[in-house]
Amino acid sequence: MRRRNLPILVVAAVCIMGSTLSTLAADRFITVASTTSTENSGLFQYLLPLFRHDTGIEARVVAVGTGQAIALAQRGDADVLLVHHKPSEEQFVAEGFGVTRHDVMYNDFVLVGPQAAPAGIKGITDVAAALAQIAARHAVFVSRGDDSGTYKLELSLWQTTGVNMTAASGTWYRETGAGMGGTLNIASGLEAYTLTDRGTWISFKNRGKLAILVEGDPRLFNQYGVILVNPAKHKHVKAKDGQAFIDWLLSDRGQQAIAAFRIEGERAFFPNARKSGS
Repeated sequence: MRRRNLPILVVAAVCIMGSTLSTLAADRFITVASTTSTENSGLFQYLLPLFRHDTGIEARVVAVGTGQAIALAQRGDADVLLVHHKPSEEQFVAEGFGVTRHDVMYNDFVLVGPQAAPAGIKGITDVAAALAQIAARHAVFVSRGDDSGTYKLELSLWQTTGVNMTAASGTWYRETGAGMGGTLNIASGLEAYTLTDRGTWISFKNRGKLAILVEGDPRLFNQYGVILVNPAKHKHVKAKDGQAFIDWLLSDRGQQAIAAFRIEGERAFFPNARKSGS
């Protein structure tokens, strides 16, 4: 009896072991705190299956504004941070929350608005001059009004114009407190101006009468950085797998994947990794 049952027991044990290994493999994941622009553009939907295929690691993304993403990482609620406001990223590392910051890719911001251009900014290449003219004519401008990298850039540009944004708030200047996609939807409905990253703009379907009106100003350059959350601050950080994700992004394989990503045939991000950090 025992000899007859032995093969059955062995088969059962193998099945249980296989099931356990499959469960463990499925549970191997990292959490990446990132921006709405990387999510809305479809970049992660393209990259992450490639990363998982190469490494067996699943990357789960929490897509919020840059400020919120940094706050998540500071609390240890993420293993990797991938955002686009370099001063904030460098501060994150300087305060000991991150290990090393790496450039990973870039694109740019664009100022969009109604094609009829009621503020008369079409053809202006100086983004601050265009914003000053929008303010002078009290043309409706829709801002994210959150703690995102896009909003941080927008505020820095407004500061160069001398316009009092606190006084303008709620009049011709409207803050949404929403992500980039939601803000673009509101701008489209109001036929208003707004600042957006190019990746989200290319993937945005509800453009209505909006078009790109100002682009190419060097101040609109949009650099993305990636950082491993410091395991010395938070012991539960998955440092090995998080670093594997960063190494993959910075590798030839990851950089080529970023370069190959297209939206409607248009390139949305440009790889520029420097593996030694910045």
